[in-house]
Amino acid sequence: MAKQETSYEQILTDLRKKVYNPVYFLMGEEPYYIDQLSDFIQNNVLDETEKEFDQTILYGKDVDINTVINAAKRYPMMGSHQVLIVKEAQLIKDWDNLVHYLSKPLKSTILVFCYKYGTPDKRKKWVLELKNVAVIYESSKLRDYEVGAWITKYCKSKNVAIDDKAAAMLSDFLGTDLSKLVHELEKLVITKPADMKCITPELVEKNIGISKDFNVFELQGALISMNVMKANQIIYYF
Repeated sequence: MAKQETSYEQILTDLRKKVYNPVYFLMGEEPYYIDQLSDFIQNNVLDETEKEFDQTILYGKDVDINTVINAAKRYPMMGSHQVLIVKEAQLIKDWDNLVHYLSKPLKSTILVFCYKYGTPDKRKKWVLELKNVAVIYESSKLRDYEVGAWITKYCKSKNVAIDDKAAAMLSDFLGTDLSKLVHELEKLVITKPADMKCITPELVEKNIGISKDFNVFELQGALISMNVMKANQIIYYF
């Protein structure tokens, strides 16, 4: 029976419980969550001594699928698992032979493919076999209207609130790139005064370089209120 694609949260929960799968296929347009999962596996599955012998990082531009398969068939030297992470896996050309490994993956190997900025042809035989044995996660880009809520949720996970206008300023300025958003939000969390419980537009303006008076949020307000002068000022600023 084919496995269902699973959520980022469920994969991370299982990894923290040391529940491992022989194959992970992390794919999609949004690289942030792919990096988060692969980094967690890279940093936490093996201890430092085991990593020296049993952890390998490969890059799609440098290998073919047979190289990956041969590496995956090795047994661990120090512990119960070896970790093999294939970054930039979307650059591999010859995937078809993977179907043979997927028919009987080595249980002591944790094979992680990081297939960014898209997805493979789901009609391919190796992809159909992948669905039977792998943990599959597709990381989708946020839509523009989802960014504000994502920013608020991320800040909540850091035990800090954020003003709606500050969230809108960041969304307008940084778009849907989660890596950039996280970088700037972390900067705000670190630089805010200890007694400040909410990220304000003033804090964003001071630390990110976004004007609280000249942004898309204010432009929309100026247009709605028919404030032609302010609208023209903001457009000129852009």
